[in-house]
Amino acid sequence: MNAALLMIFGFLLLSIFLGIRAKKGKKMDLEQWTVGGRGFGALFVFLLMAGEIYTTFTFLGGSAWAYGKGGPAYYILAYISLSCVLGYWLLPAIWRYANKHKLMSLSDFYEKKYDSPLFGVLVAIVGIISIIPYLVLQLKGLGIIVSQASYGSISPTLAIWIGAIAVTVYVMVSGLHGSAWTAVIKDIMIFGIVVFLGFYIPFHYYGGISSMFSSIAEASPGFLAIPEKGLSISWFISTVLLTVLGFYMWPHGFGGIFAAKSERALRKNTIISPLYTLMLLFVFFVGFAAIGQVPGLKGPDADLALLKISIQTFEPWFVGLIGAAGLLTALVPGSMLLLSGATLLAKNVYKTFVPQASDVQVMKLARYLVPVITLTSVFFTLNGGNTIVTLLLMAYSFVTQLFPALIFSLTKNRFITKQGGAAGIIVGVSIVAYTTITKMTISSLFTFFPQWVLDLNVGIIALIANVLVTIVVSMLTKGLRHQLPSHEYAKAR
Repeated sequence: MNAALLMIFGFLLLSIFLGIRAKKGKKMDLEQWTVGGRGFGALFVFLLMAGEIYTTFTFLGGSAWAYGKGGPAYYILAYISLSCVLGYWLLPAIWRYANKHKLMSLSDFYEKKYDSPLFGVLVAIVGIISIIPYLVLQLKGLGIIVSQASYGSISPTLAIWIGAIAVTVYVMVSGLHGSAWTAVIKDIMIFGIVVFLGFYIPFHYYGGISSMFSSIAEASPGFLAIPEKGLSISWFISTVLLTVLGFYMWPHGFGGIFAAKSERALRKNTIISPLYTLMLLFVFFVGFAAIGQVPGLKGPDADLALLKISIQTFEPWFVGLIGAAGLLTALVPGSMLLLSGATLLAKNVYKTFVPQASDVQVMKLARYLVPVITLTSVFFTLNGGNTIVTLLLMAYSFVTQLFPALIFSLTKNRFITKQGGAAGIIVGVSIVAYTTITKMTISSLFTFFPQWVLDLNVGIIALIANVLVTIVVSMLTKGLRHQLPSHEYAKAR
């Protein structure tokens, strides 16, 4: 067994140990398992929500976009930072309402706000459809990282199974507490390693960061700028806007919000997070440095940029440390995705149709659903092909369609009805699904539009349609109250 493999397995065992030990001294009821008993302070909230941000996509995808796309990669840095500004005002409002009503999931919030269990089921379905491809992304990334960092000693398939089993075990045992303690190791490791790589590699190969950028600009003029067509400035702005609005709509994101012991803890998190987001710059630096040192990586192979240049540069033991950090970037968000998915299915789907189910029964079902979701995700990871890639492209635009109904629900004199909110979500999701599956773009529909319109992210078009439908249907259904006698209106609701 080589040094890299020893390092990877050592940290894997440590994460399992901490994940299971997190249960110690706690009565693991549904509230403790799902939202950590609502007792997490600013540090744990920060680590959990950072765990959602810094996933295998950041570790591999951030460097891959810098390597293959150039300037447009900075949209990742922009949207995460701006999301924190929105979160400063949004998260405390969500937390206050959730804490008052003892809510445990994303669907609980919508169900309570709109006084409709079926609205909660709709939100749960959208959330689960989005979760599966996101979980597949983590497992695929885990397979790539462990296989590459172990110098091929472990195949991607075996790595996926090992990671899936590990995360399933500690989620079933400790719930959100397990995710929080694993996040502690993950964030310490990822911060130290990424910052080191971002400084060392450019200086090692180019003599400095400035020299690296000069070399890239000389070899590929315009590569570091945002292009005039395709991934243009209008694409950049519309994509940043879409992802900012959808940032906190992920089901596992609400778990971190509900787990906070105060709104002050959430505000502290949004103040600190933009500084932590600067770490992404160092991920980009590694990707940029790899352009001249490991050339020729095309398509999906661009995801290997960070690992390829690291293997070329460092001793096996340090490559193993990088691999271990990458492993944790899959396990932490993966555990939260599993937890939120199981909770949505058990509490917001099953209990809606079987209202007599007790909290103990719901808790047991949620635990049993964890391996079911894991196996489903592993199946798609190993056999998904183009279908799961299509779903992955839809995922972020899917969850963003939940934003209008959420923001309207927080207004003082809410005029949006449950029918309007649900109709808007269905229309928005349908547009995203149809355009993604058919690969239809704005440019294929409206060739006569100016270029900046053609480059817009189609998710923004779906979001606009969502808002319009929400308002129109709400106005129509609001009128029912005045047209029907009160007892008939109650039946209509």
